[in-house]
Amino acid sequence: MTVCYLGIGSNLGNRRQNIRKALQKIRKLEETKIMRTSKVIGTKPVGGPKNQDDFLNAALKIETSLAPSVLLKRLKNIERLLGRTKGVRFGPRTIDLDILFYGDRIIRKNNLKVPHPRMASRDFVLGPLAQIL
Repeated sequence: MTVCYLGIGSNLGNRRQNIRKALQKIRKLEETKIMRTSKVIGTKPVGGPKNQDDFLNAALKIETSLAPSVLLKRLKNIERLLGRTKGVRFGPRTIDLDILFYGDRIIRKNNLKVPHPRMASRDFVLGPLAQIL
């Protein structure tokens, strides 16, 4: 099992319920177990269109045997199931699931970059992540 850290956020619809539903679906992933969950915090949007609603954000510590690409595929499927659609970059979304760390691996592929390249400049990631480290 590999220890991974995920970021989760929502700023469309019932944000708290979106996060709860995502957590339920992550709990059901094969070969994956949620170890810790941060508190959910409210944050202002960073980048993207003006006048977006505020986000709710949290971080998760998981253990998984899924390969990084498989984990990403499962997380993107959860986003889709919860109503996320392609839109404006950094725009509003029902749910956003990001792999922040995958063990001690460095991954640089077109669709997956780990550690997450922008997390160090995002308090909405660092605050929840600090709670569970």
